[in-house]
Amino acid sequence: MSASTASVIVVGAGVVGSACAEALAEAGCRVSVLEAAFPGAGVTGAAMGHLVVMDDSEAQFALTCYSRRLWAGRVAALPRELEDDACGTLWVAADDEELAHVRKKAAYYAERGERAEVLDADALRRAEPRLRPGLAGALRVPDDRVLYPPAAARLFLEGARASGATVETGVRVEALGPGRVLCADRWREADLVVNATGPEAARLTPGLPIAPRKGHLVITDRYPGFLRHQVVELGYLKSAHTLTRESVATNVQPRRTGQLLVGSSRELVGFDASLNRALVARMLRRAAEYLPALPRLSALRTWTGFRPATPDKLPLVGEWEKGLWVAAGHEGLGVTTAPGTGRLLADLVLGRPPAIDPRPFDPRRPMPAHG
Repeated sequence: MSASTASVIVVGAGVVGSACAEALAEAGCRVSVLEAAFPGAGVTGAAMGHLVVMDDSEAQFALTCYSRRLWAGRVAALPRELEDDACGTLWVAADDEELAHVRKKAAYYAERGERAEVLDADALRRAEPRLRPGLAGALRVPDDRVLYPPAAARLFLEGARASGATVETGVRVEALGPGRVLCADRWREADLVVNATGPEAARLTPGLPIAPRKGHLVITDRYPGFLRHQVVELGYLKSAHTLTRESVATNVQPRRTGQLLVGSSRELVGFDASLNRALVARMLRRAAEYLPALPRLSALRTWTGFRPATPDKLPLVGEWEKGLWVAAGHEGLGVTTAPGTGRLLADLVLGRPPAIDPRPFDPRRPMPAHG
């Protein structure tokens, strides 16, 4: 397909859809973005906003590394509203067994050229004095960052507009198919359509192996200096990527505003958006096991969102059928992987050699059933 002639409709102006729109528009495609509410209103607005390298699989590591490098290339020009914070991540080991895993994790990163540092108990206490005594150590990943997700979606959309894309908000897509979308009883046509609607993707494209996974987040009042790093318990990966009905794991972020964002929980309950107060209490108790002073802080708000989860923990990025492409299923890594997803999708659409192997993200790949 010629970049100079391809017309593309991107459905969804979350951070992933917006990044796809930017990459396609920069490549010369004639891009239209349709969003039911406003940019970043859906799963992006309920995200934590971490830019992290994750090593649950080689494919996940490749995509998160690639994306974080793309993010790093934009840091100098990021607007203030993104609230970019180069805080790094501490993967905290509670005991010697977990510390042994930290060392393996550090070796894995080093072998692949990513910076990571093992902290013993004393070094951890100096790095984060508010963590409870007795922890065995941590892995510090200094190049990880935190930012404000809705502003990230707007950033990519501005880039898309600068390359000629149009953006329409308040436009609900009722159905879509190869090369066309239905809005308000009128079909719009293009050379191809990109379904980037996160947890809604399977509603618009039946058969996509994506399920909504609800999460709760709590944000505190402003306590500047309370925390220096994003603090994540080492068990987070297992919790985040095991499709059980309910789970919690500690993930606490300092924000540029001085606030703390506390997570995280996961539930498989469909699109039930109600607060599960017992699960929130369990999540906060878990976080307090690592940060004992946390219960003394004032919480301002609790909310829920739906992460688009796939059974094999990897997003769907590529062609579903001729004229219909997918960029969804990133679960909790949409903000991290948005720029890499956009570039990968654009490379595939235009027949360019991609920077990373696209096969693990093929929407048509064999997939286990959801648990």
